[in-house]
Amino acid sequence: MRVTSVNLGSAETVHLGDRAVRTGIGKRPVDRAVVNSRGVVDDEVVDTRHHGGTDQAVYLYSLEDYEWWAGELGRDDLHPGLFGENLTVDLDGHGPLRVGDRLRIGSSVELEVTAPRIPCAVFANAVGEDRWVARFNEARRHGAYCRVLTGGVVSVGDRIRHRGGDPAFPDVEELADLHLDPRADVDRLRVALAAPVAERTRVDLERRLARA
Repeated sequence: MRVTSVNLGSAETVHLGDRAVRTGIGKRPVDRAVVNSRGVVDDEVVDTRHHGGTDQAVYLYSLEDYEWWAGELGRDDLHPGLFGENLTVDLDGHGPLRVGDRLRIGSSVELEVTAPRIPCAVFANAVGEDRWVARFNEARRHGAYCRVLTGGVVSVGDRIRHRGGDPAFPDVEELADLHLDPRADVDRLRVALAAPVAERTRVDLERRLARA
């Protein structure tokens, strides 16, 4: 496993129909970046209600999933950072990351997987594909948000060492399925809440468990 691209975004205005929206989804590749508990330094997060924060500090998307989408969409213009990820990574065939998995990057940075990325209209606008939100969910290739356990510098080409978490915890695709399933049963909600999920996810799961 290794880092294939490090990506930073700056705020820009995009138009969603009649609405003008400020976003930092558009990212450019850089050789290296500093990572701390709040995320990637110099990467601008605009929609802080849904993005960023210590539990969703770094977003990873895999090279393998980009290659799958290129074939699925028949496109040759998909590039690292297009999906808004901070780190494009080669997972060397590893399946979906599990909540609680830890990733040691380079000599110092350590991340912990916390949640899947749930798509939105801004993301759909950036990719420019019909029914993108539904298609992204259906493909079950969401990528992973992480919290930063140890900060440092991340560089293109850095090796990633993977340490699996508790196998009872959901992987990010199972957690996305749970988020999207209005009839999810109580046992599945409780198992997910036992994992070190991101705070936004935890609040959602706790509300649903209380209603159940």
